[in-house]
Amino acid sequence: MVGYSASKDELLKRLRRAEGQVRGIQRMVEEDVYCIDVLTQVSAVTKALENVALALLDDHLGHCVAEASAQGGPVSDEKLREASAAIARLVRS
Repeated sequence: MVGYSASKDELLKRLRRAEGQVRGIQRMVEEDVYCIDVLTQVSAVTKALENVALALLDDHLGHCVAEASAQGGPVSDEKLREASAAIARLVRS
C-alpha cells in the first residue's frame, strides 16, 4: 500500500485543479494575454503542484519511511536515502 492512500481523493482533486489551471494558461497564450498575467497563473500552478508534492512527501515520511525505520537495516537506510533525494529535488526545483 502506498503512503498517500488515505489522502488519494484530496490529491486527485488538487491535481485536477492544477490541470484546469494549466489548460487556462494554454488558452491565455493562444489568446495573446499580457505576459505578466500569464506568469501570474504559472506561479499559481507551480505553487499548487508544490503543495501536492509536499503532501505526498509528508505521506511518504509518515507511512513508508516510518515503516522502514521500524524494520531497520538496509531497508530503512534505502528509504531514508530516497526521502533525502526527494527533498533535495523539491528544494532545487
